Amino acid sequence: MERTIFLVGPTAVGKTAVALELAPRLNAEIVSADSMQVYRGLDIGTAKPTAAERAAVRHHLVDVCEPGEVFDVKRFVELAEQAIAEIRSRGKVALVVGGSGLYVRALRQGMFTGPGRDEALRERLEAMPVEALFAELQQVDAATAERIDGQNPRRLVRALEVFYAGGKGMRELQREWNHGEPVGRLFGLRRSRAELVARIEARIDEQMAAGWLDEARGVMAGVTAMQAAGYRELAAHLRGESALPTAVNLIKIRTRQLAKRQMTWFRREAGLTWADVRENESPCDIAGRIFSQLEDV
Repeated sequence: MERTIFLVGPTAVGKTAVALELAPRLNAEIVSADSMQVYRGLDIGTAKPTAAERAAVRHHLVDVCEPGEVFDVKRFVELAEQAIAEIRSRGKVALVVGGSGLYVRALRQGMFTGPGRDEALRERLEAMPVEALFAELQQVDAATAERIDGQNPRRLVRALEVFYAGGKGMRELQREWNHGEPVGRLFGLRRSRAELVARIEARIDEQMAAGWLDEARGVMAGVTAMQAAGYRELAAHLRGESALPTAVNLIKIRTRQLAKRQMTWFRREAGLTWADVRENESPCDIAGRIFSQLEDV
């Protein structure tokens, strides 16, 4: 059996529940591949595994930095490789779980490295409103603009920095990326679009009822984390820029858009085996189907 297994899929598809069922069968520890669960204090809005879940199965790369810190793919790969080595040294399997496609690809196939940070350029870009950043990216690098979250200033700034520093767009550089041979077995969870949308909207309602607004209020000083989907819309409400129902509705719209982008990304991943979730199928049964495929290898 492979010593590293990857479980991916769009937001709200049910990765955490399946991973918690799969890990004991594999004698595995979980390595999170979620770009926002790394931040301390962002618990409700990132659907972070609970304390009880993390006690049941050991997790890595959760709560590793403060909300104001910059966390990028390079740091993720460094920490993930270190965690995987430690897991293997204990004779266990590493189960990498998450929806951040670039993180997963970099860990499996080597890291795409664009130009370094340009502080002077960043200072200019970070002073611009998100709408102006997106408009500028559309003008200079339409291919990247088509596939990026146009409401995420951190990603927009990086995309513009890459273009101006290297003369090529991020999308073009990614196509030129000389991927290495992918490591590990890669499984993806997939549901019907209607079912996924229903799960997304129900989860957001549950997160709001669980106190997401208060959580967002508590981390507003963390500029980097507040650019995350959901938190930035709640921050806008807390600043008096929108009514709460408007902010929640916008979170639902943008989360659906995020799920669509994630599915587009994962469809292009080399060696991915889809696990199509059946109606009313339990996480235990899904984990069993995935495990049986691993046993057959």
